[in-house]
Amino acid sequence: MSEIVIRHVEAADAEVLRQLNAHPGVYHNTLQLPHPSMEMWQERVMRKPGRRQLVACLDDKVVGHLVLDVMENPRRSHVATFGIGVSADVQGHGVGSALMREMINLCDNWLRIERIELTVFSDNPSAVALYRKYGFVVEGTGNKFALRDGEFVDALYMARIK
Repeated sequence: MSEIVIRHVEAADAEVLRQLNAHPGVYHNTLQLPHPSMEMWQERVMRKPGRRQLVACLDDKVVGHLVLDVMENPRRSHVATFGIGVSADVQGHGVGSALMREMINLCDNWLRIERIELTVFSDNPSAVALYRKYGFVVEGTGNKFALRDGEFVDALYMARIK
C-alpha cells in the first residue's frame, strides 16, 4: 500500500467527500444521512472558527476525512470533539490510524486541548478498538442515541485526557 498523506481539506475536496460519505459502508457508522447533496458538502468544507478538517490521501486520492471542533465556550476551550470517516474500500488499512495520529498531534502540541471527546455506535467494534488504541476510554452509554436503518442504536461516550 502507498504512503498515507494527511493534509488540510480544500474546497476542491467537496465532491469526493460527498461520494465517500454517500457509501452505505461509511454513513452506516456515522451520523451522516444517505444521499448527501453537493451543496451541503461545499458548505461543510468552508473554514469555520474552531474547526479543523483533515483528509487522508492515498496516491493523491482522498480516502478519509476527520473534522475536529474545538469548543467555543471559554470554560470548555480545552475540549475538542471529532468525527471521522474512511472510504469503505480502505477501511482496516491504517487510514483511520493516520488521521487519529495527526489529530492527536494537533490537539496535544498545537491547540492546547486537554480532553478529546467522541461518540461511537456501540456495535462498531473496529472503531471502538481504534479509539482505545489511541488512549480513549468509555465514560458512558447513550441509549437509543441515534436512528439508523429504522432502529435506534446505542452509542458509547469516549474521551482521551492528555
